[in-house]
Amino acid sequence: MSNITLTMIKPDAVENGYIGSILNEITNAGFKIKAMKMTQLSVADAQKFYEIHQDKPFFSDLVEFMTSGPIVAAVLEKENAVEDFRKLIGATNPAEAEQGTIRQKYAEQLERNAIHGSDSNENAKIESQFHFSGREVF
Repeated sequence: MSNITLTMIKPDAVENGYIGSILNEITNAGFKIKAMKMTQLSVADAQKFYEIHQDKPFFSDLVEFMTSGPIVAAVLEKENAVEDFRKLIGATNPAEAEQGTIRQKYAEQLERNAIHGSDSNENAKIESQFHFSGREVF
């Protein structure tokens, strides 16, 4: 069990003005923000971050979407962070997300699902280090 996870508020949610509302939900759920920044992924960055999906048919569309505008990346801390955050954000497909989850409230569709959350403790560490150097995490 780890006490950190990484999130990215995706370009659709940023464009729709949901940054504050989403961050409010995250902190109200007991997560502490350890690092945060607004940035825009390059194509190379998005391809590297999502390389686990490079052989899947949606990879090109995912890279295009994730580079279409700014994101907000954040390292979050809470006991059992990965599992608790996955519950908070809801199913990948917002049509299947439970009532009250972030994706149910803010996502437009499967391909524009508002927010990313690490899917394992190992990936949380890798993804956090992708976006933040050690001196940027407090």
